[in-house]
Amino acid sequence: MNLAELQKKLIAAARAHAPGDQVPYAFEKRVTALLAARVAPDPAGLWVRGLWRAAVSCVAVTLLLGAWTVFNPAAGTATPDDLSQNFENALLASVDQNDQAQ
Repeated sequence: MNLAELQKKLIAAARAHAPGDQVPYAFEKRVTALLAARVAPDPAGLWVRGLWRAAVSCVAVTLLLGAWTVFNPAAGTATPDDLSQNFENALLASVDQNDQAQ
């Protein structure tokens, strides 16, 4: 439906019916005053609030994982599947090969 035609029909229907007495005095002024007093949402404020919540949750996860690392009873024993030892051996393998070749 054409919007201009719809607007004309709505205005004609509104003009055909006179306003009733049941509307309080200056009602439209009160409504427009409430709309003008309404604060527009601040997009930057929404982002800041969300990022602070994310930062707090990241700090909480970091503290939990740090506590788990410190208080883990199996941390003192090196197992064959210990990733840190495997990583160190892989990194220093080229240095060991150069020392053995000379």
